[in-house]
Amino acid sequence: MVRGKIEIKKIENVTSRQVTFSKRRSGLFKKAHELSVLCDAQVAAIVFSQSGRLHEYSSSQMEKIIDRYGKFSNAFYVAERPQVERYLQELKMEIDRMVKKIDLLEVHHRKLLGQGLDSCSVTELQEIDTQIEKSLRIVRSRKVQTLGHKYIYNIYTHVNDVIMSSLVDLGA
Repeated sequence: MVRGKIEIKKIENVTSRQVTFSKRRSGLFKKAHELSVLCDAQVAAIVFSQSGRLHEYSSSQMEKIIDRYGKFSNAFYVAERPQVERYLQELKMEIDRMVKKIDLLEVHHRKLLGQGLDSCSVTELQEIDTQIEKSLRIVRSRKVQTLGHKYIYNIYTHVNDVIMSSLVDLGA
């Protein structure tokens, strides 16, 4: 009996996908076992399911195989190591810059709340005062705008009610 080829794409049906995952995982582990027995090879296979569950097979102790792999891969990719370390160094510098920026923003925020003002100079206090006044003007403007819309709506509704009432009185 000849099996038909299937198109390799994501299986949309969740149940079918789970069944296929389980069968193919078992097949993969069976092939890994056969390879280790037939060829006397150390084999390890690690699979995470879509739900995050770990499935593993190893022909000997998994930890020893992983350690061996780590030593081999580190020795094998020594040429790329400086690039990785330079990238990590850049990331650390970026983290340091971001931490300093966050610290400055937190200090500024506390000062705007009126905390930690003892160390401020007169110029800094004037700048904080100006910033607070500017923010207060924006808040008050928005409040007036919001209340103004409500007031206009209330007047419109009242005028509309008076007109409708007058029309009803004329018709009666």
